[in-house]
Amino acid sequence: MPYSDKYWQKEEILPRRELEEIQLKRLKWVAKHAYENVPFYRKAFKEKGVHPDDIRTLDDVARLPFTNKNHLIENYPFGLFAVPKDEIVRIHTSSGTTGKPKVVGYTARDLENWINLCARCLYMVGIRKKDVFQNMVSYTLFTGGLGFHYAAERIGAMVVPSGTGNTKRQIQFMLDFGTTAIHCTPSYALHIKEVAESMNIDPSEIGLRIGCFGAEPWSESLRRKLEDSFGLKAYDSYGLSEMNGPGVAFECEEQNGLHIWIDHYLVEVVDPESGEVLSEGEKGELVLTPLTKEALPLIRYRTGDITYIMDDECSCGRTHPKIHRILGRTDDMLIVRGINIFPSQIEHVLMKIPEVGDSYQIVLTKRGALDEMTVRVEVKDEFFTGELADLERLKKKIENALREELGIRVNVELVEKGTLERFEGKAKRILDLRR
Repeated sequence: MPYSDKYWQKEEILPRRELEEIQLKRLKWVAKHAYENVPFYRKAFKEKGVHPDDIRTLDDVARLPFTNKNHLIENYPFGLFAVPKDEIVRIHTSSGTTGKPKVVGYTARDLENWINLCARCLYMVGIRKKDVFQNMVSYTLFTGGLGFHYAAERIGAMVVPSGTGNTKRQIQFMLDFGTTAIHCTPSYALHIKEVAESMNIDPSEIGLRIGCFGAEPWSESLRRKLEDSFGLKAYDSYGLSEMNGPGVAFECEEQNGLHIWIDHYLVEVVDPESGEVLSEGEKGELVLTPLTKEALPLIRYRTGDITYIMDDECSCGRTHPKIHRILGRTDDMLIVRGINIFPSQIEHVLMKIPEVGDSYQIVLTKRGALDEMTVRVEVKDEFFTGELADLERLKKKIENALREELGIRVNVELVEKGTLERFEGKAKRILDLRR
């Protein structure tokens, strides 16, 4: 049962001092739990010259070793689990398509915590018992499907577990079932818009009021495009399989940063190169230590996601700090002629230009020793006149806008609507041909 009409659990509005007391107690527990039950961590702690008993303040977390995705892969499948196999009631894996996946295990208590964290997120943006929640993500080993499925059921909403694919049928379900809230990737939401329009359906008349979008970095410009197209409020969702899945952080109705649940996660932002802990407001790599996970107690996990901690209080009343929306990933950052570029910067520019359609692709090549970046951009039908002068003006307009944002020259190739590949899950926007 919800704590109030506004908050799912009372922990959402605890004073920061009380939250930090909870964090310290749980940090001491998880450090000891990992040290005593996972040989990998016992060895890593000893190599760092640290013992769980050395944790006396929250700042002492910086003394502990980092964990990264390679450690999960090297210990595939169950080498980092801290409980016997017969206490694991479910496993999920990362959505990676190459090599061995990262395997995540859950005890019954892990699942209960996860469901409530996801319910916090959905309840925070206004999903209630009266809603019909259509969940358009994978229901296999990917965590996105079941995490929000059980959370929406816990709230009491009617859940439509439609999964991915068959977009026309998805739209028909929305119309037939009276869907009011959806969960999918932002790129798939754009595809739904396109398909609805091809069916002579105005997306704004479907009846959606809430959209929960995650699994890939996206821009403020894309948020406005989705909100204008569907007549809904679009909220950013953040999670990763290694931390349970979705439910790590989520926007509230203010839509200005994502509340990250610090009673369950200890949050750091570090310099991606040196690993040095950065101050509030400094942009770097997000590092998370889950504080309540029994099955997989990861210590200082380097997420690869670039963000910063926001220091402003939130008018929604929640006392949990906020992180800025994910700016990109350390492994997705493009270095072009010495300039660091995130794909979300390009998306932000494109989605503000009225003539630009819903899809784009970034192609990287070499001309001699120099990097070349070409952005292939779909043009809306009404602007793709075939008049060379009109297309050249639009091309220059986009190139100038990208150069102003990125600080380098970018080639633009205009293509007709429907030319570029569509994605049901995470979009693959980058084609790097330099190697």
